[in-house]
Amino acid sequence: MNGILFVLVALTWGSSFLFMKVGLEGLSPQQVALGRVLLGALTLLVILLATRRRWPRSKALWGHLLVLAVFLNAVPSSLVAWAEQTVPSGLASIYNATTPIMVLLAMPLLLPAERLRGRQLVGVLTGIVGVLVLVGPWDLIGDPAVLATVPAQVALLGMTACYGFGLAYMRRFVAGSGHDAVTLTTVQLTLAAGLMLMVAPVTATAPMQLDWRIVAAMLGLGCVGTGLAYMWNTGLVQAWGAARASTVTYLTPVVGVVLGVLVLGERVRWNEPVGGVVILVGIALASGLLRRRTTAAGPVVDAAAAAPTAAVSRSARP
Repeated sequence: MNGILFVLVALTWGSSFLFMKVGLEGLSPQQVALGRVLLGALTLLVILLATRRRWPRSKALWGHLLVLAVFLNAVPSSLVAWAEQTVPSGLASIYNATTPIMVLLAMPLLLPAERLRGRQLVGVLTGIVGVLVLVGPWDLIGDPAVLATVPAQVALLGMTACYGFGLAYMRRFVAGSGHDAVTLTTVQLTLAAGLMLMVAPVTATAPMQLDWRIVAAMLGLGCVGTGLAYMWNTGLVQAWGAARASTVTYLTPVVGVVLGVLVLGERVRWNEPVGGVVILVGIALASGLLRRRTTAAGPVVDAAAAAPTAAVSRSARP
């Protein structure tokens, strides 16, 4: 059963970039962002009420969750939707894999005791090299089409930077709140939806052209990708542990690229998968997956080093 959940999470999060691309055929970027957050919040609200979970009472906790709503939902959802107007969905899914690197960079800002050391620093530097390969600076001068995607690629890095800061903030201020993940994420998404609804009269007023494909894509993106997949992933964390469950991060870009090519006919430049692989190697180095300690009980992964990547698996992404 857990294996099925693992596959479902990988497929759902990987296909989210395809759903966004389809949604943009009839909706503006901000409408896509608002739709996914609102549908995700409504889905989790139904689950919260059905399971009779209680809302948090701490005002301080609500304040922290408001910060997370901005950095884990409202801003990154808007950035990725805007970026996918000009970049392929597969490329967006590869950029999403830089999130653990951003977490490692953000950790020292909020958790000074967790400064980058040795292997983690090598992993981060490897990830940065992967991003440079992904961008393909040698093509920027000779190919105007590639040069035109630079602002969108910067926006995608802004998205993962938001995720990195938000996940570090979550670990610093929310992790020990005593509430379960479903409750915290429901509040977080509800606050994000509220913020985005407040600015919608200014940012999301473009005419909409809906058909069954766009509606289905938004339901998949919001209800499943932003709502149900979070619960499935939480179940994996509880059953397998955070470090093992976080390996879904490695499959998400694979699913995103394959779907982009097969469904949307997107073209993949050679440096995009190569850059993605280099980024994943950097993540593996930084999280300790390539350095195991042998004990009498067998190989053991360094849990402390894996914590930033594990935190990613607990977020409501992508």
